[in-house]
Amino acid sequence: MRIGVNVPNFGPGTDPGILRGWATTVEGLGYDLLMVSDHVAITPDVAEQYPAPFYEPFTTLSWLAGVTTRIRLGTTVLIVPYRHPLLIARMAANLNQLSGGRLVLGVASGWARQEFEALDVPFEKRGRLTDDHLDAVRKAWADDADYRAGDIPIWVGGNSDAGIRRAVRVGDAWHPLRATLPWLTEALTRVKTIADAHDRPVPAFTPRILLNVTERPVTTPDRAAGEGTIEQIVDDLDRLRHLGAETVVLDPFSGDPEETLRPEYAWQALATVAAHWELGRYRTEQD
Repeated sequence: MRIGVNVPNFGPGTDPGILRGWATTVEGLGYDLLMVSDHVAITPDVAEQYPAPFYEPFTTLSWLAGVTTRIRLGTTVLIVPYRHPLLIARMAANLNQLSGGRLVLGVASGWARQEFEALDVPFEKRGRLTDDHLDAVRKAWADDADYRAGDIPIWVGGNSDAGIRRAVRVGDAWHPLRATLPWLTEALTRVKTIADAHDRPVPAFTPRILLNVTERPVTTPDRAAGEGTIEQIVDDLDRLRHLGAETVVLDPFSGDPEETLRPEYAWQALATVAAHWELGRYRTEQD
């Protein structure tokens, strides 16, 4: 199982130097994937959670491709209706070429109503637009040599049944965001049921989970996967591996934009997980 990291490309502490620091740290620790988020217009509903500056994902990943050598690069998640599908197809193809085939395209339909209004995109039609745009992206990659750039996996985000149906229909993987282990376990049954109903293969399982290392165990029933002591987090990763996860993305941002001023705390948490997960993997192989 591969492990990735969702890097904050927003907030008061984020600048080119910090982004470079994130990239070199995550790659240096041995993680497999670096992902960033997507917003275009930082409207009040967006700014409340993800304040400016907000670095556009394709631009940011193109730059980070030049300061890394091995790690895969991705979006978690690109809001599909915000861009013309041919622009998505072109930018993704070019980024995949420029990075040596390292792109993972995580996508979703979006949630920020005010941002949709600012971009003059109908919020109520975002699901249909997402489906139509993804079909057009796939068609451009398949039919037009000018857009081809090797295989670019599409991870479809969304914890709803609509998101699961979209992942089954057009995705290479289902990419649920921040949930509990019991919820993820139950949801995987729904994924298989929906896939069977559509006579489609079950997409790969690539969840994004919280990363919040605590000194004491978290024992509440609603404990998010990836929250708790390092032993709990490593156990969560092992359980996800047994559930069939091909990649798990760790998200160290807990919701306070001021965290972006102190990235060293997240880097230390990632270093701790990397060290313990390698030890756990070694013991599993020896057993």
